[in-house]
Amino acid sequence: MKTRTVELIASPKEPHFVGDGFRVHNFIPSGYRLDMQRVNPFILLDYNSPYKFPPSSQPKGVGVHPHRGFETVTIAYKGKVEHHDSSGGGGVIGEGDVQWMTAASGVLHKEYHEREWSKSGGEFQMVQLWVNLPAKYKMSPPKYQAIKNKTIPRHVLEDNAGQIEVIAGAYKDVKGVASTFTPLHMMNAKLNKGGKADFEFPAHYNTVLLVLEGSIVINGSEKMPTNHLALMANDGENFTIEAGEDAVVLVLSGAPIDEPIAAHGPFVMNSKEELMEAFNDFNNGKFGYLED
Repeated sequence: MKTRTVELIASPKEPHFVGDGFRVHNFIPSGYRLDMQRVNPFILLDYNSPYKFPPSSQPKGVGVHPHRGFETVTIAYKGKVEHHDSSGGGGVIGEGDVQWMTAASGVLHKEYHEREWSKSGGEFQMVQLWVNLPAKYKMSPPKYQAIKNKTIPRHVLEDNAGQIEVIAGAYKDVKGVASTFTPLHMMNAKLNKGGKADFEFPAHYNTVLLVLEGSIVINGSEKMPTNHLALMANDGENFTIEAGEDAVVLVLSGAPIDEPIAAHGPFVMNSKEELMEAFNDFNNGKFGYLED
């Protein structure tokens, strides 16, 4: 097996607010060669680094907005998020939980700080990913996967190194609970100081690492601090990470979808014509109704 090297390490840009409740660093797409095709099937990664929100009687968040052609995956590390959509879905994403929404043919969606959490406020940390869908699934019915943290399978590492929470795909003999339309892996590596973990993915899979807490060293040489993202080159299958201090690392790897990407705002399709159809369908009320 050949060792996969680091192509680049991206530092966080200035954060911006999405709505009034999500203070995010946008890593994908960005100016670091991290465009939709390069990291496909992961076509957006917004990271809300730890931020303390004051108490509020009116929950902050993002009002009604549409999606079509992809999936949104929200991972809550700190704080709570409440969400609703035009197909009748909704719920609360608590700390450590994952909400996997397949927008596909189209939904209206809104997401806010959970009401009771908002009243007391506190530290908020989350990741939202957009995962692309192949053309044959872009117009499939919307669906949800509500994944509670207690149901996420874990691989316990030897020598008290830590554990790997497997959301999707597999790590060693542990398989994740999320179902996916294309082959991909999504996991949280929670390492104790000095703990090591090795990973192996096909060389053509696009792979990124996001350090949410602590710091790590990749392959014994590349240092990576908190809130930084590493894009791994497609030149090998395996790599290792070691925690310089207690660390949490989001590990993503997936088979690229070899299709054109036409994206504008909340729609990700394969052509400009399909984008125009998405806007027309939205304007004509075909995404349903959701009260703001």
